[in-house]
Amino acid sequence: MKLLTFSTGSGPRVGVLDAERRVVRDLSGRLPAGAGLLDLIDRWADLGPAAAQPADGDTEHVLDAVTLLAPIPVPRRNIFCVGKNYREHVAEFGRSGYDTPSRSEALPEKPIIFSKATTSVTGPGTEIDPHHGVARELDYEAELAVIIGTGGRGIPVERAYDHVWGYTIVNDVTARDLQRDHKQWLLGKSLDTHCPMGPWAVTADEVGDVRALEVSSRVNGEPRQKASVADLIFDIPTLIATISAGITLLPGDVIATGTPAGVGIGFDPPRFLTSGDVLEIAITGLGTLTNRVG
Repeated sequence: MKLLTFSTGSGPRVGVLDAERRVVRDLSGRLPAGAGLLDLIDRWADLGPAAAQPADGDTEHVLDAVTLLAPIPVPRRNIFCVGKNYREHVAEFGRSGYDTPSRSEALPEKPIIFSKATTSVTGPGTEIDPHHGVARELDYEAELAVIIGTGGRGIPVERAYDHVWGYTIVNDVTARDLQRDHKQWLLGKSLDTHCPMGPWAVTADEVGDVRALEVSSRVNGEPRQKASVADLIFDIPTLIATISAGITLLPGDVIATGTPAGVGIGFDPPRFLTSGDVLEIAITGLGTLTNRVG
């Protein structure tokens, strides 16, 4: 299923997308008042099977007539992110001079995990705040994001996919000057609106072989990034096992798996984002996440 969070002007609602008919089936009548997609994931074993089947009381909305929000508009905690997880991106990042240690093109020996603040999350179609006066060197990063279903700690690699509820798209917008100057990644990754997410979340059963998915990006229509999820240095089971080794993963946790080569700092000179730029992040079967820099 493709599940989304949307608004018709009366607050967030949860729905199922019928892509062929381009309509959204409203699930709000089946959920407790105020419940969102996080609540549905929490109770997926009870509510998920019924959500897949249309009911007489379900209201339908034309997709183009609703406002899409991030699938999980307010995550329960920071987004888990992975740095330098595609080989060619490691090389371009090392050459750029924005890495620490400077100019290092060595592949990481273990996953590099950082986070983005929950307040960085925004939805498809919203404007990305350039934060003039705070940052000057804005960049984009197309990423596949994993959404955890069944939580747990000490999850072994061979059972990791049992804990995956589904997938969505994330644009890991980055203020490169903050990332470089502060010699850590939290500030440069967490500015408000710098984690566009969506346009919807797709359950794992519909995705099938996630390694076959292709991640790509365009800036103002120009192709920039393109790679297969199979090219990840550390695959999804390894990431889940690494994070959960000492941190309990919770239902609804989001793990952004890393970005391919082709980001702005990979060019000489760097091609940073400017106001008016339109970003399109696409992943096979997951849709296209589009945002404009304000």
